[in-house]
Amino acid sequence: MSFAQRMIETSPAPPSIDRDVLVECIRACFDCAQACTACADSCLAEPNIAELVRCIRLNLDCADLCAATGRIVSRQTALEAQVVRSALQACATACRVCGDECDMHARRGMQHCAVCAEACRRCQRACDALLTQVAA
Repeated sequence: MSFAQRMIETSPAPPSIDRDVLVECIRACFDCAQACTACADSCLAEPNIAELVRCIRLNLDCADLCAATGRIVSRQTALEAQVVRSALQACATACRVCGDECDMHARRGMQHCAVCAEACRRCQRACDALLTQVAA
């Protein structure tokens, strides 16, 4: 059982959304933030750094959005649906764009980009799933 799940289950302010969907989103956001940070670092170790500037930038932007979104959706007390929806939409977009970029580099043999793209796709799906749960 993850800490995210334990914290949601023990909170005196129970979530108004499906706990499993919420926990998966939190975990996917923080996993993706780590993967994107590590991918940016790995890109810096590649011999053709100049060709990876966009990838590095997208990795760092995605990592920041994922970390922020993970923190935002972890807070359930006095949830402001409009803010949560905006964060989830921005995170899903960043994950899609970063995942596309990393997929391109993965096809050229950069395995760290393949791992990052996988994390981005998982996070994008988790954000999209949680978006359907957040009341309008």
